[in-house]
Amino acid sequence: MLIFGGSNSKKLARNVAALLHAKYADLEINHFPDGELYLKFPLPIRNEKVIIIQSHHPRPDETLVESAFAVETAKRMGAKKVIFVAPYLAFMRQDKEFHLGECISSRIMAKWLSAADEVITIDPHLHRYKNLNEVFKTKTKRLSANLLLAAYIDKHFRNEIIIGPDAESYQWAEHIAKYMHLHAHVMRKERFSSRKVRVFFQEKVVMKGKNAVIVDDIISSGHTVLEAIKSLKKLGTKKIYCLCVHGVFAEGALEKIKKTGASVIATDTIENPMGKISVAKLIAESLK
Repeated sequence: MLIFGGSNSKKLARNVAALLHAKYADLEINHFPDGELYLKFPLPIRNEKVIIIQSHHPRPDETLVESAFAVETAKRMGAKKVIFVAPYLAFMRQDKEFHLGECISSRIMAKWLSAADEVITIDPHLHRYKNLNEVFKTKTKRLSANLLLAAYIDKHFRNEIIIGPDAESYQWAEHIAKYMHLHAHVMRKERFSSRKVRVFFQEKVVMKGKNAVIVDDIISSGHTVLEAIKSLKKLGTKKIYCLCVHGVFAEGALEKIKKTGASVIATDTIENPMGKISVAKLIAESLK
């Protein structure tokens, strides 16, 4: 088994390789003078099981092309098996043609990566797709960091109330709450535009003097989480913690959340300072 780290996931890929006692190397990635991507495998891979680990944030467009180039090159070089691991898989949110003429980028992304013998990812955005096989034409494996988040909460917090900031966060909030023998409160979201939302509780929830842990799969622009924090503060919540699997933190979201006084913790599917929960063991177990 040979493990290669893409430009966004070198540290995580090295950690996975160490857990599996596998040989590791960074993919050689450069750019030609005109800006075109140059990619090379630094080790011979013929008849080897090749694992390519690459998250698609930051620079989702460029790193997707990098991923597709790596998968196709590994196949051409005669690798026995090519497994592509995307700790964070981008482009899944564009899962339908919302307006006439729009690109359904999730299907194009999946078509490119389906050249791999298997695609593994963690907590992908499955809103209109029921499973990954609806979009990928190769073997897929969907991992979840739910138990990692639950274990972190159980170790570091006590008697906090688990909050899901919208209906889509239900599966994470409820699963974590059940693991901890708690009840999750899921808020309702009204969306007015891509950057304007309202978040509120439909039922009466007593939060005065209590601590809350907001749990979601992804914090991107942060608008939903910021509105949830605002609602919780109005109810007198004492301390607020925000936990997510994928810390995208677009458009200065992290700084905006920190300004509210809330704490932020994420996994390391995307390398960032908040990535305190490692998914390396989760990935390593899936590759055994």
